[in-house]
Amino acid sequence: MNQTLVIKLGGGEGVNMAPLLDELPGLLAQGYRIVLVHGASAAANALADQAGLDRRQIQSPSGHLSRYTYPAMLEIFVAAAAGQVNKSLVADLQTRNVNAVGLSGVDGRLLVAERKRAIRAVENGRQRVIRDDYSGKIREANADVLRVLLDAGFTPVVAPLALGTRGERLNVDGDRAAATIAAALGADALIILSNVPGLLADFPDPTSLIRRVTSQTLDAARSAAQGRMKRKVLAAEEALAGGVPRAILADSRIENPVASALAGAGTVFSVQ
Repeated sequence: MNQTLVIKLGGGEGVNMAPLLDELPGLLAQGYRIVLVHGASAAANALADQAGLDRRQIQSPSGHLSRYTYPAMLEIFVAAAAGQVNKSLVADLQTRNVNAVGLSGVDGRLLVAERKRAIRAVENGRQRVIRDDYSGKIREANADVLRVLLDAGFTPVVAPLALGTRGERLNVDGDRAAATIAAALGADALIILSNVPGLLADFPDPTSLIRRVTSQTLDAARSAAQGRMKRKVLAAEEALAGGVPRAILADSRIENPVASALAGAGTVFSVQ
């Protein structure tokens, strides 16, 4: 097989991790090389609530939502993403005889990002500038780190943290991190698993699933995307622009989610 897959497993409420973890040993036995990128939204929210911290979202003028990562929230996110979720996934995979290695984008300069030092946000219909946020826009991925692990038979599990251009730790979007990694690796596909069947034309109606998106129908897909799905559509676009043949938005909750996505389930983005 020798195909390389980058799989993004969402970290929000309603995402089921077990079907993917159960499927991975079989995929590896078939010869797939797999990099797993994960989110940590639900875990970070729970830790923030325990600490009594504000966990507001930032809405950009274009409608994209992101976590407000002020300094105290950054520590929470690091603990949730690089600690709790990452190591739990690695341990769960090890129990399934998958030799997983957990790391974040900070390790080996796997992900380098530029901090967003002045973010325009929309609150109550008005724009304001936020200057204490520690989120970043990814500039590059060091695929050599992952190739060394893959060539040695390991399965990398990547938390969505990046190293800033000034050495700071930054919260980065997991979907776009996965897209950047997929492009840098020359992956055969990017698969983004979440708690919905794919991109829905009439959210949350599952029967309104948009099954295929090409360059000719991309504008319609962008218009259909709501909330967090906007970032997933953007990640799919970025993967294709980086040379990945296809990007698939699919359901984490079904049996064999990766095989189903590769067989055409979900929303398949391709150039043609």
